[in-house]
Amino acid sequence: MRRRWVVFSLAITLALEFMSARPRAPAAAQEKEPHAAPKSGCFAEPTQYHGWDAERLANPWVTLIIVPQLGGRLMQVTFGGHDYLFVNPQYYGKYFPPSEAARQHRWFNYGGDKNWPLPEGNQDEKHWPVGSDVLDDGVYKLSVVASGDPCTVRLEGPTDDRTGLQYRREISLEAESPHISFVAVMKNIAAHPIRWSIQSVTQYDTSGHNDGAATTTSYNQDFWAFTPINPASVFNRQYDAHAGPIDHPSYSVRSNKLFALHWTYLEGEVGIDSRAGWLAVVDGASHYAMVERFHVDTESEYPDRASEVFYISGPSVRLSDRRMPELAANDSEHHPYYMEAELNSPLVTLAPGEGYALDTDWFPTRMTPELTDVNDAGAVGRPLSASRTAAGVRLAGVFGVFWPGTLVARWYDRAGTALGTTDVAKVTPREEVSLAATVAAPAASVRLALHLTDSQGKDRGALGETTIEASAPAE
Repeated sequence: MRRRWVVFSLAITLALEFMSARPRAPAAAQEKEPHAAPKSGCFAEPTQYHGWDAERLANPWVTLIIVPQLGGRLMQVTFGGHDYLFVNPQYYGKYFPPSEAARQHRWFNYGGDKNWPLPEGNQDEKHWPVGSDVLDDGVYKLSVVASGDPCTVRLEGPTDDRTGLQYRREISLEAESPHISFVAVMKNIAAHPIRWSIQSVTQYDTSGHNDGAATTTSYNQDFWAFTPINPASVFNRQYDAHAGPIDHPSYSVRSNKLFALHWTYLEGEVGIDSRAGWLAVVDGASHYAMVERFHVDTESEYPDRASEVFYISGPSVRLSDRRMPELAANDSEHHPYYMEAELNSPLVTLAPGEGYALDTDWFPTRMTPELTDVNDAGAVGRPLSASRTAAGVRLAGVFGVFWPGTLVARWYDRAGTALGTTDVAKVTPREEVSLAATVAAPAASVRLALHLTDSQGKDRGALGETTIEASAPAE
């Protein structure tokens, strides 16, 4: 897993990489089924998606749909037949170039996943006025730079004189797992230093219909987001309401020190100064989850002091012309059902020609809203427990794994000496792991670590570690 933060000169690097990239031919005229997946391996191919020319990146586990014309957006992620991202049905097949957006003074929200600059605002040139400019809505150039394992596409954006930025992003997919990785680069194309943060902005579908076409009363009532709070948070509540009510009913902090967002249809934006480097989004209705991982630089300054932001789309409370409170536009046409999960980079000063890369990793899996933790191997619902019985050691826990493979128990005695291993169960990211197994263990075992070994034989880390409880006395 790559999670790196780096400032570097891009002049030679970009030139060499761009020459090696293979441009894509225009998409075929006919509509291709975007959810079909290959039986093995990974590939990229042109396709059509809701009337847009698109690129399909697929393996046996997951399908990605990318629309270069719409600001290089990743428009959809499909895993196990489940669509994660919000795609705005109002704009199917449509495109409004930045010149049209500027003329109408509008932002066209197509949905999907993209990169934005921070800080936001219109008070000076050091802030970005949110809108459909060339960074958000320009035509990006797509090329395939790797096929096989992984397969990778590159999206190169236009230059923006207003911010002095040019964006480039690479999206990669492993051949034999649902692991998705991103490298997002912001480059200074100006002749003077600039200071920005680059943000990953992902709109998750909360309609409960996977197509955004719900009514105002039928949104997903069991949609969640989680991230660990910072024990030394600079915020009084361990989170900061950037917009909307500070006591928004969606926000809470669980006793296990997780910030929990239970999505409700009332606009709000909240920043969290988490240092853990992960967030998780869980659809409690279907038990499909997405974990996003990234690196947090604890020594650097973040926009609004937040490493992560969640935005809830919905009506807001405002004062009417008669100075009375009212709800603004309480309908899904003006306020579609989605939640934004936003990962921020630190604020970085770039000299002319310098660039900064934000690496993120996504792991589709299965999990309930009882999520308690995330580690290298997967998501944890009910933590691992172990107890000795007459038949062996009873193991229990609930997990969502990131790779297909085998759960392996590693046994240790009181001195920490390794006593051997036992294969416990075959697992897959497509199915939630509700572990309830009794296995043989060395007699001197007092604790164990439960590791995930993937289908290639690689150790992906421990899902949990625990001591073995003594058997209960017979009554």
